[in-house]
Amino acid sequence: MKNILPKGDEQDFLKILEKRFFEKSHRHENLKWETVSAILEKNKSALFIISEMENSGGEPDAFVFENNELCYVDFAKESPKQRRSLCYDDEALQARKKFPPENSAMQLAVEIGIEVINEKEYHQIQKVEILDTKTSSWLKSPVEIREKGGAIFGDFRFGRVFIYHNGADSYYAARGFRGKIFIG
Repeated sequence: MKNILPKGDEQDFLKILEKRFFEKSHRHENLKWETVSAILEKNKSALFIISEMENSGGEPDAFVFENNELCYVDFAKESPKQRRSLCYDDEALQARKKFPPENSAMQLAVEIGIEVINEKEYHQIQKVEILDTKTSSWLKSPVEIREKGGAIFGDFRFGRVFIYHNGADSYYAARGFRGKIFIG
């Protein structure tokens, strides 16, 4: 089957996730590894997607959002390296006439099988760990901003989280995106 890790790779990858789970326990204090691993072992397609998050530099870890949604979220210290230099979405990519990037954040997220996190979720993960001190991350943008040609992104500077806007067709070597996948 495509989109399923081979058994040996699956076990190796689960060990990586387990090690990260225990080393970064402040991200999920009320969660047990046994619960998470049981979900992942039953949901092979989610495990494959999480491995794609890992392969693109996301360093995914379990996280429970305020709405009690158990997800795997990108926790790389800086925006994932293999997901940078992207404009916001395909509409922006198609509109860019000069020097278009290779892809868009929203399209690459679909290709990986994840959702780009939104502003509220970005604030939630930043409460448990400081991220994007040298980079920035595109965030799922409100429709009313996108309709006007813009998109939002966030970073952490001067001891706080900042949310900014840019033209959706802009792209920078230090801007990528963070994603999530719901697992249970």
